[in-house]
Amino acid sequence: MRELGRSLARLLLPGDLVLLTGELGAGKTTLTRGLGEGLDVRGAVTSPTFVIARVHPPLGDGPPLVHVDAYRLGGGLEEMEDLDLDVSLPESVVVVEWGEGKVEELSEDRLHVVIERSVGSEAAGGAEDGAGDGSGEDARTVTLTGVGGRWAGQDLSVLAEPGENG
Repeated sequence: MRELGRSLARLLLPGDLVLLTGELGAGKTTLTRGLGEGLDVRGAVTSPTFVIARVHPPLGDGPPLVHVDAYRLGGGLEEMEDLDLDVSLPESVVVVEWGEGKVEELSEDRLHVVIERSVGSEAAGGAEDGAGDGSGEDARTVTLTGVGGRWAGQDLSVLAEPGENG
């Protein structure tokens, strides 16, 4: 998942909205950690569950990473408005875990990333958000769907690596 995040970071631009969907432990934060490494941002990328959002400024010329965890937010966009994501979005890459059905109105252009864990993969590491032990036993299927003009011509298949387990 971390390597996928690093690879995906090469495709992202300021203004991109990425929605991550998957069960607890699927690897959403691990993927975001890889995005942070690929975007070369400051600070450890950890789950923002209790602070709701963290901003990671760039170390170089790239965009900041705004990492949001909407898990504890019950409402839709109106509850997210307090975070001023619409202000951050044009110059940042905004990644929202558990954002499906809550933040789509922020942008007509967005990337949906759905992470599914294979049945029987619970034993490998057992760590929250797919940290695992690196053994490759946490098999996942990741589906990327681009919405809007920004993603219309983007070939997301370049991220696929047959035989890789996340």
